[in-house]
Amino acid sequence: MTSKATPIEPDDNGIRVDRWFRRHYPALGHGAIEKLLRTGQVRLDGKRVKASDRLSTGQMLRLPPQLQEIQRPADQSSEKTQPGHKTLTDREKKETEALVIHKDTSVLVLDKPPGLAAQGGSGITRHIDGLLEHLTFGKKQKPRLVHRLDRDTSGVLVVARTVPAAAALSESLRRRDAQKIYWALTRGVPKKRAGTIKLALAKQGARGDERMVGVDRDAEAAKHAITDYVVIDRAGNEYAWIAVKPVTGRTHQIRVHLASLGTPIVGDFKYGGAAARPVGAIENTLHLHARSIDIAHPDGGRLTVTAPLPSHMLRAWKLLGFRENDARDPFPARHKK
Repeated sequence: MTSKATPIEPDDNGIRVDRWFRRHYPALGHGAIEKLLRTGQVRLDGKRVKASDRLSTGQMLRLPPQLQEIQRPADQSSEKTQPGHKTLTDREKKETEALVIHKDTSVLVLDKPPGLAAQGGSGITRHIDGLLEHLTFGKKQKPRLVHRLDRDTSGVLVVARTVPAAAALSESLRRRDAQKIYWALTRGVPKKRAGTIKLALAKQGARGDERMVGVDRDAEAAKHAITDYVVIDRAGNEYAWIAVKPVTGRTHQIRVHLASLGTPIVGDFKYGGAAARPVGAIENTLHLHARSIDIAHPDGGRLTVTAPLPSHMLRAWKLLGFRENDARDPFPARHKK
């Protein structure tokens, strides 16, 4: 057999050479990859290549003949599954695909339901990250999470379909070139109709029982946290519909900040205790929803997506007489520089 040249496809643009091998030849160990590269048996556009070199779309990677005897995942029978892969029923596949509320060549946006974790962990067997392998829509690689939502928080979750898209979206989030708006139902009404909460946060508690607490900004392990909020509507002094815009992205930031005003989110017993318990027909479930996101699209322009309220919050809105289709922008100055 002779060596073969493999073109670098758009889905692999920007990844390291060693990661390309792990993706396309998972049966090939690290030592074997290093030996192929060290001895010059792998060439990129005719030149030697290192494990840390990055690939670009259209480049040609020449591979040694012996690799032709190793099956790539894309060539394997669909009856075989990779470790950790869960085969879904037709109904489960439809339910998973129904989570997608936006799709283009680079990005998916999901409407994450409450109660479904973004990633796996202790005792968590079903999660968004595990479902993403069923949302490839013809691409050869699994989509990637670029941010997360708490398990009980619903709403907009952005997922990258390619490595370059993941890098671009992550950079936008790092530079805060993204505006995320949350809707919350609080027990009680803030004294000010609108404001900015500046309360540093730190993690406390034993492993498995950690919680975030407000601390002095100079305290050890303190992380500054800023949240803007606007009261959109209220039901007497019992409940408030609040639009929230986190300026920073700390763990449980919105939940801790709203509780610090004396108005915990309904159903948030971790940070609100008994004060977060609703009365009447409103459910005890956390009433926090990632309503929308506006972020720079990896391919240019802006990506703006809105997710409908989950059923338990929609029922609460109807019970309280709130208009869930209210299209007013609670933060009209958010795009001003």
